Amino acid sequence: MSARSALRSATAKNHVMVDAAFGRFDLADRGSYGSFLTAHARALPAVEKALEHVPALPAFGVRADLLRQDLNQLGLPMPAPLPFPVPLSQAAGFGALYVSEGSRLGGAMLARQVHPELPHTYLSATHEAGDWRAFGRLLDSAALAGGRSWLDDAIRSARATFDLYAEAASTA
Repeated sequence: MSARSALRSATAKNHVMVDAAFGRFDLADRGSYGSFLTAHARALPAVEKALEHVPALPAFGVRADLLRQDLNQLGLPMPAPLPFPVPLSQAAGFGALYVSEGSRLGGAMLARQVHPELPHTYLSATHEAGDWRAFGRLLDSAALAGGRSWLDDAIRSARATFDLYAEAASTA
């Protein structure tokens, strides 16, 4: 089983929980969409900031500024991010990156639900062709080199990242 498949399987319940938490927002409604973006803004910048300090991670597209732009266009402030402990290992960084980069896949589908008059730069910031598969290959390679404890660390971090997003959604 690939590391990406192992992460997907081990975090499936977490993913469903986050999807349900964010599923309550109506992206065609200005106020609800603003709350949706505010919730993301309480989680994503904290994750991106933590990932800045993890060595040997693949390059990833920072989206906090895109989120800030969309909030500004809605006349909303950027909220304070929730606390998120800095992952200290490469494995933990890959686990958090798996969640944050994976959210781009869902963002493309969600962007279609946003009312056309509302800003959606953040949700439209998808991967370039092949980027997600390339990330999966790097993840698999790092996990193979790191062994079972590496993968366990990545899974713990991915779960913590999903939990952060769930907490952010529950407070919006």
